[in-house]
Amino acid sequence: MKTLDARNTGFTFVEILIVVIILATLAALVVPQFGQASADPDLAALSATLQTIRTQLQYYMIQHDGSFPPFAEWNKQMLGRSRPNGNLSTRGSCGPYLLQIPVNPLDGSRRISPTQDGSGGWTYDEQTGHFQSNDFSVIDPDSPTRDL
Repeated sequence: MKTLDARNTGFTFVEILIVVIILATLAALVVPQFGQASADPDLAALSATLQTIRTQLQYYMIQHDGSFPPFAEWNKQMLGRSRPNGNLSTRGSCGPYLLQIPVNPLDGSRRISPTQDGSGGWTYDEQTGHFQSNDFSVIDPDSPTRDL
């Protein structure tokens, strides 16, 4: 009958070294992911808001024969109901597309401007339907021109 020797019951140095290497490799892969996610929550919120608004603008365009809401009526068209010809109507079959004008998480403004001047809020181009942050310090990853 074999008896256990007290000296042979622990882990070897090589086994511990392998476990440490595996844990270090996993940490090297996971830690940067969490670091980027929490680095700037305002940019994450901006990206999510822009995606929502741009999706709703595309939906508006589909329901209104390929046209985007005019800048002068953007609030009414996006927050209210309308007919496919763009006339506002409480019994319209289109909209509302948004419950409220979203806040730009970078500056807290809901203002919408027709040109980008860096004064905060949003900019909207009624010809192309492009909606972006009115802030020169941010690069929009979803924009073909890569500027907000």
